[in-house]
Amino acid sequence: MTHQDIATGAGWVPDVCTLPTADRPLRLAEFDRFFAGAVRAAQRVSAQHLRLWLDNATQVEETARELTARESSCCSFFAFDLSRPDPDSLTLEVRVPAGHVDVLDALAERAAAVRRQR
Repeated sequence: MTHQDIATGAGWVPDVCTLPTADRPLRLAEFDRFFAGAVRAAQRVSAQHLRLWLDNATQVEETARELTARESSCCSFFAFDLSRPDPDSLTLEVRVPAGHVDVLDALAERAAAVRRQR
């Protein structure tokens, strides 16, 4: 993925996405705000699995649930699991099938790039 792909989201949106093209920049901006404001750390567990440690705030959990539900509705290959491993932690597990590892790569790269800009 190139820096241009990160800036425009070109590597992020797979051909199978059913979100209307006009809405994609808005969704990308939502993810950018989420990554910048809520993600505290990230770990690539495997090629098909990304773990994001999130801010523990209730509003972050609500935003994560709402955003991932909408993303699942247009990109059904994503599997999102939001959990509290303990009372002080909030994690978002993101999984994709082998055929969509490139999309997870783009998501992880975008999250890292946005977090570096903070």
